[in-house]
Amino acid sequence: MLWQLMENGLEELKLLQTVLVLLTTNTIVHDEVLSKAIVLCFRLHFTKDNITNNTAAATVRQVVTVVFERMVAEDEKFKGLSEEPPAVQGNSNRRSVSTLRPSAKDAYMLFQDLCQLVNADAPYWLVGMTEMTRTFGLELLESVLNDFPQVFLQHQEFSFLLKERVCPLVIKLFSPNIKFRQGSSSSASSPAPVEKPYFPICMRLLRVVSVLIKHFYSLLVTECEIFLSLLVKFLDGEKPQWLRAVAVESVHRLCVQPHLLRSFCQSYDMKQHSTKVFRDIVNALGSFIQSLFILPSAGNTSSTSTPAGGSVSGSQASGQGGPGAAGAGGSLTTQAAFEYRGIWIPLMNVSVQGSAKATYLEMLDKVEPPSIPEGYAMSVAFSALLDLVRGITSMIEREVSKQEQEAAMREEAEPVSPPQSDGRPQEPMAHEVWEEMVNACWCGLLAALSLLLDASTDETATENILKAELSMASLCGRLGLVTPRDAFITAICKASLPPHYALTILSSNAANLSNKVYSIQGQSVQIVSPSSDSHQQVVAVGQPLTAQPQGTVVLTAKNIQCMRTLLNLAHCHGGYLGTSWQLVLATLQHLVWILGLKPAVGGVLKPGRAVEGPSTVLTTAVMTDLPVISNILSRLFESSQYLDDVSLHHLINALCSLSMEAMEMAYGNNKEPSLFAVAKLLETGLVNMDRIEILWRPLTAHLLEVCQHPNARMREWGAEAITSLIKAGLSFKHEPPLSQNQRLQLLLLNPLKELSNVLHADIRQKQLECVLQILQNQGDSLGPGWPLVLGVIGAIRNDQGESLIRTAFQCLQLVVTDFLPTMPCTCLQIVVDVAGSFGLQNQELNISLTSIGLLWNISDYFFQRGEAITEELEREEAILLKQAQDKGEPLNRPFHPAPPFDCLWLCLYAKLGELCVDPRPAVRKSAGQTMFSTIAAHGTLLQPPTWNIVVWKVLFHLLDCVRKSSTTADKEKIESGGGNILIHHSRDTAEKQWAETWVLTLAGVARIFNTRRYLLQQLGDFFKAWEVLLDHIQSAALSKNNEVSLAALKSFQEILQLVTPIKDTDKPDALAAMDVPPVLMESIQGSGPGRPLVRSDSLAERLAQRYGAQPSLPPPGEELDDSALWWSAWNSWYRIGTECTRPPSGGTDKLVFVPSQPFLTALIQIFPALYQHIAVGFSMEDLKKLGVILHGAVSVPISSDSSPFILPSYTEAVLTSLQEAVLTALDVLQKAICVGSENLQVMYPAIFEQLLLFVEFSCKPPQYGKMETKHVANAKYNQAEWVALNYVPFAERSLEVVVDLYHKTACHKAVITEKVLQNIIKTLRIPLGLKYACPAESTWKLAVSSLLKVLSIGLPVARQQASSGKFDTMWPELANAFEDFLFTKSTPPDNLSIQEFQRNEAVDVEVVQLISTEILPFANFIPKEFVGRIMSMLNKGSIHSQSSSFTEAEMDIRMREEFSKVCFETLLQFSFSNKVSTPQEGYISRMALSVLLQRAQDVLRRYVEDERLSGRCPLPRQQVTEIIFVLKAISTLMDSLKKTQPENVDGNVWAQVIALYPTLVECITCSSPEVSSALKDALGPFKDFMQPPVSKVQNGES
Repeated sequence: MLWQLMENGLEELKLLQTVLVLLTTNTIVHDEVLSKAIVLCFRLHFTKDNITNNTAAATVRQVVTVVFERMVAEDEKFKGLSEEPPAVQGNSNRRSVSTLRPSAKDAYMLFQDLCQLVNADAPYWLVGMTEMTRTFGLELLESVLNDFPQVFLQHQEFSFLLKERVCPLVIKLFSPNIKFRQGSSSSASSPAPVEKPYFPICMRLLRVVSVLIKHFYSLLVTECEIFLSLLVKFLDGEKPQWLRAVAVESVHRLCVQPHLLRSFCQSYDMKQHSTKVFRDIVNALGSFIQSLFILPSAGNTSSTSTPAGGSVSGSQASGQGGPGAAGAGGSLTTQAAFEYRGIWIPLMNVSVQGSAKATYLEMLDKVEPPSIPEGYAMSVAFSALLDLVRGITSMIEREVSKQEQEAAMREEAEPVSPPQSDGRPQEPMAHEVWEEMVNACWCGLLAALSLLLDASTDETATENILKAELSMASLCGRLGLVTPRDAFITAICKASLPPHYALTILSSNAANLSNKVYSIQGQSVQIVSPSSDSHQQVVAVGQPLTAQPQGTVVLTAKNIQCMRTLLNLAHCHGGYLGTSWQLVLATLQHLVWILGLKPAVGGVLKPGRAVEGPSTVLTTAVMTDLPVISNILSRLFESSQYLDDVSLHHLINALCSLSMEAMEMAYGNNKEPSLFAVAKLLETGLVNMDRIEILWRPLTAHLLEVCQHPNARMREWGAEAITSLIKAGLSFKHEPPLSQNQRLQLLLLNPLKELSNVLHADIRQKQLECVLQILQNQGDSLGPGWPLVLGVIGAIRNDQGESLIRTAFQCLQLVVTDFLPTMPCTCLQIVVDVAGSFGLQNQELNISLTSIGLLWNISDYFFQRGEAITEELEREEAILLKQAQDKGEPLNRPFHPAPPFDCLWLCLYAKLGELCVDPRPAVRKSAGQTMFSTIAAHGTLLQPPTWNIVVWKVLFHLLDCVRKSSTTADKEKIESGGGNILIHHSRDTAEKQWAETWVLTLAGVARIFNTRRYLLQQLGDFFKAWEVLLDHIQSAALSKNNEVSLAALKSFQEILQLVTPIKDTDKPDALAAMDVPPVLMESIQGSGPGRPLVRSDSLAERLAQRYGAQPSLPPPGEELDDSALWWSAWNSWYRIGTECTRPPSGGTDKLVFVPSQPFLTALIQIFPALYQHIAVGFSMEDLKKLGVILHGAVSVPISSDSSPFILPSYTEAVLTSLQEAVLTALDVLQKAICVGSENLQVMYPAIFEQLLLFVEFSCKPPQYGKMETKHVANAKYNQAEWVALNYVPFAERSLEVVVDLYHKTACHKAVITEKVLQNIIKTLRIPLGLKYACPAESTWKLAVSSLLKVLSIGLPVARQQASSGKFDTMWPELANAFEDFLFTKSTPPDNLSIQEFQRNEAVDVEVVQLISTEILPFANFIPKEFVGRIMSMLNKGSIHSQSSSFTEAEMDIRMREEFSKVCFETLLQFSFSNKVSTPQEGYISRMALSVLLQRAQDVLRRYVEDERLSGRCPLPRQQVTEIIFVLKAISTLMDSLKKTQPENVDGNVWAQVIALYPTLVECITCSSPEVSSALKDALGPFKDFMQPPVSKVQNGES
């Protein structure tokens, strides 16, 4: 009925409603009836009436649905009953559907006919269909497939339909689309006209395909492969725009179903020969996106306007982002779009994320292809990409996490069992699937995303792209797929950096990688390099980090965005980065550099580039970002503490290699280096302190290399990092604490030591500052770390600057003042060495001097803590010894046999010894004083055998070195002492400065020998040591330096004051007072001069007991035999004396060295002290040796420049100290002989001989070699010549000594035998003969008086001994002496006053009187020749022998009236005495008288005549004097005659005397008053001869 209505076209709408009601309300309508109803609806659908059409369409749809719903319901009903038997597969007749229940059968038939209809075939079931459109058929198919997938999946019949009918149908319908190429004119391409693709069908087909794939993929694996391949092809650039758009939408639908994608991957990509469908889809999307940028399709009308639009927005963007619009920040209002190489594609909001809402696939009403807005396809493709990534990553991440959890739970459940090999098979499978999925899609994804990222102009779009890349990178990392992971990271990195910049940097890291990356792709996916003209807002301008300075680079907002993504990646997924850390960090480093972030304390990066100049420009937008970025950067490295060990190592390695690059780049230029890596290494180290051991070695090894970099800033940070890490490491609360974990402590300190090998001063400075802080903070707990720390402090070299050494020294001072007690005693020796090395450095004198002070403090510490140190050292020693024995080696320790505590002292002494020969005088001086003070103060602690080492290895070794250095020292003058310090002239050459050292050293050693003599004498080789010491004293004494030589003698004196130890126990106090170490007695022990006597529990004593070497006392009666020592000293003294007084052999060379006076004085002064010890064996031989030296010493001249200090002014008669000393020496001897035994007295003559030699100096100063000396009075002080001393006082004093000594010894046998008196006279004859020609007037006067004294003693002795003949030779000497003196050839000086003359004359008179009293009366005992000579002398001196040829001037002076008178008197007295025993003597006097009288006669006569002739004129004075002299002689003669016995006078004489009388009378007339008075005197005595004449008879003629 309804059918007819339909055929008649009546009440169509009512019809449709009725059918619908009939079918939906019950399930009765079946089979044919149902088919009829359906056909009815279809027919109505194709009426002309629009309303009917649409209603019918709806009804058809509903009816189809109802049919299938019935079937579903039916299935539900039967579900509980037994399962129906499996359907027979090979049903030849398509209609045989016997197995199906009724509703199912209806559905089956309906669906089958729909397929037929769409395929334009006749229906089997819907009989009566007249027409049918494909579009409607396809829609119906789609809705059935979409709404009732379970029907097809549960029933084989239906699935069969799908396979056999639907798929072929779809493929067939697709064909026009596949073949079609857009823009190829049909005629040209192929003869047959190609069917053009038709939008409605194509679109509906794609919808069907989507449903098929979505629901029935598992059934239609092969068919899907075809569909998908078709889809991919539709995306091709040559297809029409609408087709591509619809295809993209279809692809998008697939992309939001990750599980489906996974199935694709499993079904196709992982099968051997299958198409790689999944990969192709992704690649197709990528290519599609690229093609949009590269080939805008010709058919797309809007594409022509693109460049214009692009440029507009571009200019807009750049305008906005320019520095002028800084304030505009991110408020760009431009539309979100992609822009690439001038092609601008807007971005639309196409769908909500994760759902594929299509636009064109839904246009079921359109028949013509719609025009597609610009950017639509791109937007859909973009969404598809993002959804694809999001889906895959989240799916795989979920599964991986789940799997990890399960694994963890299994491990907890059965921790021991190894992972089962059989396992659960799907796990490796799952892994393989994941890996395959990633491997298949990553290339295409990366290509597309990179391109989009580059082209993106919208922040949100960029953010999404970055998120996609980030999640892919993380996923790859998690799955361990290194290549794709690195590729994605590289992409993000490149995007973070300015265009073209990235290529230079990352190509180095990623060159090899990119080759790999893109060769994997099957399809050609072009990788587009980032374009430079992306119109982005510029936010920062900075300098690129390159080796060669370049221009500036620009950072855009997008770069900063990418950077944040990169930070995010590193922060959240650091554990998966592995080797990609390098890429990430390298990029961050460059960005940080461009943004101008600089490292601050602890490695945190802070904005700070203001100083660096104008190259960095930051907009406010980025300025606010910087602290955030800086913060994230720090957090990123802080989060490294959550990384596992492997990842941490990756991070460290990456930082290291990054740092290596930065170092490479910083070589050879002084540009600011990039410190990013170093700063971050530091940060990473600091946050991972709790597991520092695992990363310490690579970390510090690298930082040490940084410290050696030539670029100062780079080095500085390297050092900063390493020192901060060490300090942090030491102060960190480790478990177990460091004190119990020595290995870790040494590990932490080791890099500090390594820093010592770096030559750069700034690094060493940091290192030492670090040490200082370590000492201040952890000094007490360093323990086994001490050797390391001390090693660092001590690793100073002279080529390091002053400040370094100063810092190191501060550390050492801290150690010595605070930490000696806390360190192991074995380190004390290192402390000594280190302090010594500071003494030896030559940069800073004050430090050297202070360090010597420290050595003194150290020695005090040893002294105070002696016992504790000894115990600890001995424990150590025992361990070491055992180890050495186990190895079979000898113990290797300096000064080994000595006990360890003594060795510590020896090391200290050895160090001081080294300092004593430092090139700088001040250091030597200080070290010397310190060394001798320590030995003096603490020497008692040493064991006696150790003293042996001290003497030989320390003291004598030092003396040798000093002697060597002194003798080879430079004599060049040093101008100034550095700066403007003036140097005193006594120290202005190296030689003079060394002299001071020599002096100090020698004195010190001598003092030790003196104070520690008792101790030293118990050592076996004391005599040998004594000899060596004397040898040193000798060589010093003979050195050509006055200071040294003098000091050597002082030391000589010091060791001679030694006293042989006294035995009485009751004298210790006296001894202490005498500075002599007392003998060790039972309970008392001397500890050196100035120290109190210590009780027996003193440290030294305890130490002595410990080593069981109680110092042994000598047995009571036995004296220490010293004589050998003293004789050895005497020999040294003699050698010194002979060497230094031997005159130079050469000519008058100015450079001859002449010993100084103080030296010689000291030398001679030593003799008396020495003599006391050797007096017993002192022989004549020795005396001769002594004489040679004394004589030599006195002969040495003085240099004229020192003469004013030594010489008395010439007028004073003072002795120099040397001369005093010489006389003292002789005096000592003489006194010794005096009290000595008889056999000593043979030495007297030798002493006289010596003294007389000295006496001669008064007239003949000694010669010193061939040197010309000037007399002191003529030497100008400023000429550097040699001045002879004024020897007169010395000679005179010697003479006095001679007289005294002779006084005492005149009668000694030896004195008589050796003709001492004769020698004295012989010597005195020299000055006597010279008389006025003597250098000093006093000399001859003293000589005369001495002669008189000696004769007064000696002549009686000589007379007694006359018979023995011992004095025979003396008399002629004496006669000569008298004659030379009385009739001297020298003339008195012109300025001699009358009084002087008279005094001198009185002396002559004295001599004559001596002759008259001491010699002439005893003429019988005296040889006759001698008496004869005396007579002739007197005669010569008498008045008559005065020559008459005086000039007037001479007369005055030469007329020694008094002297003549005395001579004459003596002569007469002797002549007229009755003792005249020889005719000869009588004859002399007779002759003399007659001559005198004759001459008087002549003179008087001539005078009278002259007087008369001259008239009133006075006569010449000369003649007057002569007459007066004659008159005086006459009166003297008269006196003598009166006194004499008449019988002694010859008659002839009388006659002559009387004959004078008349002549005298004649003179009375003279006018001269003087003559008159003399005449009066002469005439007076004649009265005695006036007697009455007596008769001749009476006269005896009878």
